[in-house]
Amino acid sequence: MVKAVVGANWGDEGKGKITDMMAADADIIVRFQGGANAGHTIKNHYGKFALHTLPSGVFYDHTTSIIGNGVALNIPILINEINSIVEKGVPAPKILVSDRAQIVMPYHILFDQYEEERLGKASFGSTKSGIAPFYSDKYAKVGYQVQELFDEELLKEKVVRTCDQKNVLLEHLYHKPLLKPEELLETLHEYRDMIAPYVCDTSAFLWNALKENKTILLEGQLGTLKDPDHGIYPMVTSSSTLAPYGCIGAGIPAQELKQVVTVCKAYSSAVGAGAFVSEIFGDEADELRRRGGDGGEFGATTGRPRRMGWFDCVASKYGCRMQGTTDVAFTVVDVLGYLDEIPVCVGYEIDGEVTTDFPVTSKLEKAKPVLKTLPGWKCDISGIKKYEDLPENCRKYIEFIEKEIGFPITMVSNGPGRDDIIYR
Repeated sequence: MVKAVVGANWGDEGKGKITDMMAADADIIVRFQGGANAGHTIKNHYGKFALHTLPSGVFYDHTTSIIGNGVALNIPILINEINSIVEKGVPAPKILVSDRAQIVMPYHILFDQYEEERLGKASFGSTKSGIAPFYSDKYAKVGYQVQELFDEELLKEKVVRTCDQKNVLLEHLYHKPLLKPEELLETLHEYRDMIAPYVCDTSAFLWNALKENKTILLEGQLGTLKDPDHGIYPMVTSSSTLAPYGCIGAGIPAQELKQVVTVCKAYSSAVGAGAFVSEIFGDEADELRRRGGDGGEFGATTGRPRRMGWFDCVASKYGCRMQGTTDVAFTVVDVLGYLDEIPVCVGYEIDGEVTTDFPVTSKLEKAKPVLKTLPGWKCDISGIKKYEDLPENCRKYIEFIEKEIGFPITMVSNGPGRDDIIYR
């Protein structure tokens, strides 16, 4: 059986914790898109970790972790991450890397930085991890697939072509140092030696696992609103963040995906630029940011303060619909315990008309939030294990949001730890 854990919004919804929790009953966890540009924060008995490439299920000794063909694979980051968790006492994880995954090259990271620099105020708020240049090269068919690392003749010829193409931009657009074929070849040899022990045909491995009725967990990165097709284009990521893409990015048949757990936060947060209708500012935002998440709302990759907002029913309803949601996991509910009243965005006012349908970006830029205020519960709910033991106003808040988004909230997270979860 295949299950997916994905985000409903802008990312940072708490997917890492939910994946870590669901991995207890899974055999295989697959990362299927994105690269080291986003981090999943995990807190367990080994300590606190920010994972960037490894799937969030690596902390169990019964699981196999797979880096799927859809991932932007930064080889040194992956190897460093494996070493860093083992150094903290985590048993060496079983890791397989798809021979069809493509490699983030050092020049991708440079091009990402140079382009953001060139754009100045019009920049995309990139994490500068090389993701957009990487996917541009993948779809322009000039990238490097893992399997190509083991074909020496091909590499010798290809590094020359790469330098010819990239050096035109480096010289004339960015005015930066040029690439050298021999240095590039040396880097590729280093990458080959680092990754060789992990490489295999992961889609064949997954196919055999499905025949043996194993449970496979697909872990998404970011959320619906950062999807290049269905998100807030152009302020999006460069790979599909939707659960159906998980089947492509992992190499498994689409009909095998049976459960889609879409993670929603009890309030909103976003990293990077782009429309964010329910955004709040000033002291109100600072207070929520300081209390939010585990240790505050700061990007797991960049450390940037996240932009804060109230729960957005319009964006979340759309986010859940596009994911094909079967279950909603509602996270960080405990954070809101300090508020007397909790505003919720229930509609967007655009040109004098109110809508509950999520619009395209040009209309989104003009949208003003329509807020409804719900009473707070004014107490700490951490440690509660049963839904009926939650304060009445807390249950009313959850049930109001469930009705507005139209998808069942089956898990409520009330703390950062693996066991801080209430099943409904």
